[in-house]
Amino acid sequence: MRLTPLCIRLSLVCALPLAAADDQEKKPAPKPVPSATVEVTAPLPTEPLVTVTDAKAPRQPVPAHDGAEYLKTIPGFSVIRKGGTDGDPVLRGMAGSRLTILLDGEQILGGCGARMDPPTAYIFPESYDRITVVKGPQTVLYGPGNSAGTVRFERSSARLQQPGFEGFASLMGGSFGRQDEVLDARAGTSAFYVRGIGTRSHSDDYEDGKGNIIHSKYTRWSANAALGWTPSDDTRIEFTGARSNGEAAYADRSVDGSKFLRENVGLKGEFRRLSTLVEKVEFQVYRNYADHIMDNYTLRTFVPSMMSPEPAAMNPDRTTKGGRLAVDLRVASKTLLTAGLDAQTNEHTGRMSMMQYSMPEEAMPRVPDARFRNAGLFAELNHVFTPQDRLIGGLRADRWHAEDPRQTIALTMMSTVPNPTANQERNETLKSGFLRYEHELSTGSTLYAGLGHAERFPDYWEAFTKETPMGVSAFNTNPEKTTQLDFGWVKQTGTVRTSVSAFYGKVSDFILIESGVVKPAGMMGTRLATVTKNVDATTWGGELGVGTKLAGFLKVDASLAYTHGQNDTEARPLAQIPPLEARLGLGYEAEAWSAGLLVRGVERQDRYALNQGNIVGQDLGATAGFAIVSLNAGWKPAKGWLITAGVDNLFNRTYAEHISKSTSTIPGYVVQSIRVNEPGRMLWLKASLTFGR
Repeated sequence: MRLTPLCIRLSLVCALPLAAADDQEKKPAPKPVPSATVEVTAPLPTEPLVTVTDAKAPRQPVPAHDGAEYLKTIPGFSVIRKGGTDGDPVLRGMAGSRLTILLDGEQILGGCGARMDPPTAYIFPESYDRITVVKGPQTVLYGPGNSAGTVRFERSSARLQQPGFEGFASLMGGSFGRQDEVLDARAGTSAFYVRGIGTRSHSDDYEDGKGNIIHSKYTRWSANAALGWTPSDDTRIEFTGARSNGEAAYADRSVDGSKFLRENVGLKGEFRRLSTLVEKVEFQVYRNYADHIMDNYTLRTFVPSMMSPEPAAMNPDRTTKGGRLAVDLRVASKTLLTAGLDAQTNEHTGRMSMMQYSMPEEAMPRVPDARFRNAGLFAELNHVFTPQDRLIGGLRADRWHAEDPRQTIALTMMSTVPNPTANQERNETLKSGFLRYEHELSTGSTLYAGLGHAERFPDYWEAFTKETPMGVSAFNTNPEKTTQLDFGWVKQTGTVRTSVSAFYGKVSDFILIESGVVKPAGMMGTRLATVTKNVDATTWGGELGVGTKLAGFLKVDASLAYTHGQNDTEARPLAQIPPLEARLGLGYEAEAWSAGLLVRGVERQDRYALNQGNIVGQDLGATAGFAIVSLNAGWKPAKGWLITAGVDNLFNRTYAEHISKSTSTIPGYVVQSIRVNEPGRMLWLKASLTFGR
């Protein structure tokens, strides 16, 4: 295996003594002093269906510098690998817009029609303070269509009680040329604060367990700024801005991403304890712009041919504007009502050139090809019957509007046809809701059961980048409707933590993507197309997690996750469902030392639907099971200091995830697998320092 010299990751948090007011949120703030423990799975839920994890905590395996790889450590999540970064997260077998991703309450929707840039591609996890996951359609507060769940990447903004500053900086290195740098600093007084965050991540091509070099190098950077006004503990107004960019090589396609520009501005405010009735009012407005370029010459060798004598480039972009207003009302001593509205508009455009030398893509005009508009009303009620019994429920209505400005549709790189839905508009009113009952058996032990329903409008990739089995435009694809029962048990008493969750869902008009469909091509005979179609489906499964400490210094964490999917319409397995996965973490914890072992086992998956799947990828066939062993250690040499190190994939196993993309022929690279293989053995080292507060 090719190894580059290891470098040390140094995190420096320098602060004058600061006293921060309680954030007054239910979400726990990040720990000010680092634990010596490396996380191998996310903390178990302490409340039904909700998982909160520290985005800055050291963890194993060391994730790529994007949001998807961080989510992979949470039971129930998987990632569709395409290269070294920008994988797509999958929760309980559900991908794409079935999983709502929010960045400090904002939504960013990627531009690439081939899903190079999912929302998590624009997320640099270590620049956030916590990640909150709600599984299933069990909330209506954070936008429409979240049938699989909701993920919120959040930053803490506690008020400073006296003037001062605090900062966080990091450097990291490891195998395959891995280097990460992060700088996070905040300064202010009790009345205002400023915060700046900068990140950079780079990796060369990695090698799989057999030493094959995978086309997977990337370089990404981001810069974020925030200016906040906090005249009291109950008032906060914050203005934010962000810009990020980068490039990434892909092993699954004939082009790479040479530009991932994101620009953001936002304004939000929060006002608490306004009266005995109004406990909180919050608002937010934002604009996110994504400008993406994919080409076949920046990160790979271009080989001219009769069909492609010059390099090619495609440049889609997307502008998303949104806002939200919500109010918490204490309508009774034991009843809290959260009600509000949110809205969003986004426009997608594109331009391309097959002759970059003579007619570069940047000289071409941008052509709009999709427009969406949505407005939603929501209300969520939390009522306490007794100290042991609670009822939580919510309703949501969304008004959707979509426009198809495309005049033609490309069937191949060389041919187009008139668009049968050109200039058409469609309007839909979709409904969502849930009702969940929670019963506390004893202190820290809660049983729950919830029934949720979510209706999801077809997204850009389903409605605008695919055909239908009988036509060339999928613009009028039916909305997807999911009804799901979630139930389980969470317990946290003493040193033992347990979480059991299960779900059973029925999906009407499930939006299925199928590739390799034979369609006529006029005088050219036939062609292969990728189509969108509606089917009915059933899913069920769940997660089990157990964590405990033995003798005060031995730690055991175990988790199990399984999803079963069935295409009821076609009487075959539902595609892109990950297999049974188990994790076992064994750790030693002392005051200054820690050591850990992670064993991840994945079962064989022989339930598949060839060429069917989602907007990211389709099933390629059965996969064998595998087991991966990793080691880590941590040391706190002095107060606030933490040094961690690890070896991922200790035995250099060659393997690929069942849901990962197929490999592509790339000049200079040898293809020896059907799917994109995971990295082989990787060594990493990290050091951090936290003090103050």
